[in-house]
Amino acid sequence: MRVISLLPSATEVLCAVGGESLLVGRSHECDFPASVGDRPVLTAARTHADSSAAIDLEVREALGGEGSASASLYLLDVERMVALRPDVILTQDLCEVCSIDLATVRGAAASMPDPPEIVSLDPHTLMDVFDDLLTVGRAVGREREAEQAMVEARDAYWSAVDYVNQYVPGPETLFLEWMDPPFVGGHWTPGLIEEAGGRHSLNPVGAKSRQVTPDEIVEAAPARIVICPCGYDLDAVRRELPALQASAWWRELPAVRDGAPGAVVMVDGNAMFNRPGPRLVDAFRWLVSWYNDRPEVLPPDFPVEPVSVPS
Repeated sequence: MRVISLLPSATEVLCAVGGESLLVGRSHECDFPASVGDRPVLTAARTHADSSAAIDLEVREALGGEGSASASLYLLDVERMVALRPDVILTQDLCEVCSIDLATVRGAAASMPDPPEIVSLDPHTLMDVFDDLLTVGRAVGREREAEQAMVEARDAYWSAVDYVNQYVPGPETLFLEWMDPPFVGGHWTPGLIEEAGGRHSLNPVGAKSRQVTPDEIVEAAPARIVICPCGYDLDAVRRELPALQASAWWRELPAVRDGAPGAVVMVDGNAMFNRPGPRLVDAFRWLVSWYNDRPEVLPPDFPVEPVSVPS
């Protein structure tokens, strides 16, 4: 069995079900676990901007405006992919901004002498991620390992749920999935927030991430803020944090204005929340710990830092 993964979360799922040895090619963003770094890279980004605002502009131009993709945001090395002779290709049909699009992958696979099986993942909730473990396990002949990985992930989730008080309304939360312009979390993120004990009125459970206006943010009056831009690690968040803090609306938010310790944090979005893989369980457990003051639920070495607010 020879497997290519063109999606970072799919690579994590593959490794979680014991299939790392089957991986023969990956996307340029597949970086976890670190041991997959020696596999051939088959994709590259077309965008090269280095700030939130500039990246957003490049993406909008590449996609031709609202929603209709005129060009893929990623390049695929079809010749190299064909040479790797994959039996299975793991990819996605969830977001054209996050990874290579499904149509491009299908077109490339159809050109192969022995077309591989294409497994496209489309999770919208954490429960869908648990199902993806089983889906990938079946596709690569690791059914038993996948069942065990799913059971362990599910147990870690439910053991954290026990610490959530379902009868007390939790704090309104601003989850910034992009900083400039501001986008709030979508897909699985609102569900994780609500299940952990918070509220996320700026976007309902299951909806895509969406751009919001400063007026919408101020009206929501968030008591907690998570700065977790898609694809950004903590160093990247630190670089752009001063511009966010200089925004006119920032100091109007209760989480900032009231200065409660730990009410505003930044999280490594590249590792947590943004990828619908097994580490979403760690992200959920951190939320439970944060909302409910339960340090015993906090995953070790979780990549989060408090953001200082005016006193």
